[in-house]
Amino acid sequence: MAKKVMVITGGSRGIGAATAQLAASRGYAVCISYVSNASAAADIVRAIENVDGQAIAVRADVAREEDVLGLFEACDEAFGPVTALVNNAGVLDKATRVDEMTAERLNRIFITNITGSFLCAREAIRRMSHKHGGQGGAIVNLSSAAARLGGPGEYVDYAASKGAIDTMTIGLAKEVAAEGIRVNAVRPGVIYTDIHASGGEPGRVDRLKDMVPMKRGGDAFEVARTILWLLSEEASYTTGALVDVTGGR
Repeated sequence: MAKKVMVITGGSRGIGAATAQLAASRGYAVCISYVSNASAAADIVRAIENVDGQAIAVRADVAREEDVLGLFEACDEAFGPVTALVNNAGVLDKATRVDEMTAERLNRIFITNITGSFLCAREAIRRMSHKHGGQGGAIVNLSSAAARLGGPGEYVDYAASKGAIDTMTIGLAKEVAAEGIRVNAVRPGVIYTDIHASGGEPGRVDRLKDMVPMKRGGDAFEVARTILWLLSEEASYTTGALVDVTGGR
């Protein structure tokens, strides 16, 4: 059996960290990227190694092409070619209306959330595709329920970036389906992670949870389990899917 090797962008916290730990427990060698929190990334690697898993952390900003190249080269060197990619890295900014957004804010969100995902997918495809001599693989993109809800009054720019991820997922799935690669997306709803603090409202999940039919926020591992299913052979005939993990919202 070919070695299972996963790259997870933004793997030092939240959904990325949960996915890294769950993937390692299921036999993946895991390469996580982080931008600034080396300590958190090291903690995830240590937690995986403490249960006899394999992991490395690589400092890489997916908005920078040279960093993306370095990330995949580091994975190649440590574990061999990637067989699973989780495009998890993403940013948002303080909640605000569109008529108050700056070009700097928009460019930062779009280049990280959209361009970064494309660059990582490109490098994964170059290693996975039968066209390039690869053995196949799977990609899961992290979208958001915001892609269909729109984020009015708060994060229309973030929501738009995730709408682009939905379109990328559908198109790319069709593009590489005959080359041994499946591409799907997970669209989380309100999940207890610290991304809400970076948007200026750490208690956002508790504010919104009563709007969720299940009357609670989600846990990062609930999203991670969906990601791992989409990457597994149990989802072998699933590609181009957008899977909501939203508690019914």
